[in-house]
Amino acid sequence: MERAAERASRRAGILWMMLTTLLFVTQDATIRVLTKSYPVMEVAWARFAVHMLLVGVVVAWRSPHLMVSHRLPLQLVRSCLLLATTLLAILALRAIPFAEVQAIAAAVPVLVTALSVPLLGETVGWRRWAGVLGGLTGALIIVGPVGGAFHWAVLLPLGAALSNALYQIATRKLKGADSPTTTIFYTGMAGTLVCTLVLPFNWVTPDLTGAALMLLLGTLGGISHFCLIRAYSAAPASTVAPFGYTTLVWAALYALMLFGEDLRLSTMAGTAVIVASGVYIFYREQTRGSAKSAP
Repeated sequence: MERAAERASRRAGILWMMLTTLLFVTQDATIRVLTKSYPVMEVAWARFAVHMLLVGVVVAWRSPHLMVSHRLPLQLVRSCLLLATTLLAILALRAIPFAEVQAIAAAVPVLVTALSVPLLGETVGWRRWAGVLGGLTGALIIVGPVGGAFHWAVLLPLGAALSNALYQIATRKLKGADSPTTTIFYTGMAGTLVCTLVLPFNWVTPDLTGAALMLLLGTLGGISHFCLIRAYSAAPASTVAPFGYTTLVWAALYALMLFGEDLRLSTMAGTAVIVASGVYIFYREQTRGSAKSAP
């Protein structure tokens, strides 16, 4: 019975992660549209302030005691990591094609899986490593060995990937210490405070469309990180992290349909490799769980 519950929890974690990636890419697409008309810090402020306002109102109304964290230093570090991830990602989206930013960011599952060993004490078998590296291979196929992806600006999404991986590790470490509601409350705190301080020096009054997109951006931010918290609460980081590769599926669709970027053969081939890697890891998890539960 326990093994069945564990398998169900792992499946739930994987599904939460796949929903998270869709929301993250939608958020990035919204950022790309907004930064064509508004300063980086204003867009970042909208992302965090709306998130903080919505979550703060809900928590204060329903359960004010959930504003108290049992691991406040880790919550604040996690919030700062998200701020760094967001700023680096926004700058990258201004400098590099949308699909390539998402492809480079695909290093996150590899980093999370690697960091889950020393920082979380999780065990990662060679088959799961093979699946993760297969996903990374797909990302490298998308980027390609030439074509401008190795411009200096590639350091921006790489830096965002590292800070994002550490952010996800911190999310996993908070499991059992604070409720998901407490964690989502603190998620946007550092970004809101820092961006508010510099906002007067980077303000452009938005029109109706801009204001609506900023509201959407903050709402997506809050919901997506709630889904991420649920993913890591349901399953080990090394299980759900590889499904972060589904980001590239959504990114390819947005790049093609919204931004009119060329969908190269390498992009489609790389996406196929990534999907195959994710399906393989899912199959391995199911097989391993069934074997353990067998008498």
